[in-house]
Amino acid sequence: MLTAIVIDDEQFAREELTELLQETQEIEVVAQASNAIEGLKLIYALKPDVVFLDIQMPQVSGVELLGMLDPDTMPYVIFITAFDQYAIQAFEDNAFDYLLKPVDPKRLNKSIQRLLKTNRSQETQHTQAQIDSFASKQLQQVPCVGHQRIMIIPLQDIEMAFSDLSGVHVQTAQQTASSQLTLKTLEEKTDLLRCHRQYLINTKAIKEIRLLDNGLAEVTTNSGNIAPVSRRYLKSLKAVLGFV
Repeated sequence: MLTAIVIDDEQFAREELTELLQETQEIEVVAQASNAIEGLKLIYALKPDVVFLDIQMPQVSGVELLGMLDPDTMPYVIFITAFDQYAIQAFEDNAFDYLLKPVDPKRLNKSIQRLLKTNRSQETQHTQAQIDSFASKQLQQVPCVGHQRIMIIPLQDIEMAFSDLSGVHVQTAQQTASSQLTLKTLEEKTDLLRCHRQYLINTKAIKEIRLLDNGLAEVTTNSGNIAPVSRRYLKSLKAVLGFV
């Protein structure tokens, strides 16, 4: 649910819009303001996701208020106006949308749905950017999720990592957790060594390597976890461990 501030010098208009927004069950109105100066203070204090802003107000107009906000950090702004000639200026000034008075509930809901979709998209992009930034560094910790928790697992605690149809998983002596990082990223940004197309192993956690038929093998870790070793990677694994 997104938070909102309604700024309008007409009390009836504020209350009517607030009621319409509450009925959508998508927007929580956290404050109302009767003028731009009061509204500006509330925006800085409450940092809402969206501001529903009347254009025509005494002393300072909605357009002037919008110009006082930092484009990089400002909330979404949806102008409320009785005159559609303000629409072009609204979009030129970085407004997200505009609604005509009296506000039509269907038009309002359409604007809110577009707002929710845009917000989800930006959140996804931000999250991915954080993951990419994290993955670009040499990792000493691996972020994982499991049992309704977000965990940061030290690299030395990881015995292996593997992938299956449900994603990438990190295995420690005590637990299995899922990671949003790919096996390729873990291979490139950690000391985990590829031993199979779907497995990476921490060589410091290896207890024994059991040689199988057809040039295959399997690794048993100190805690008893088992990882397969394919013919392609057995030679390099043995070389890392000091076997010719």
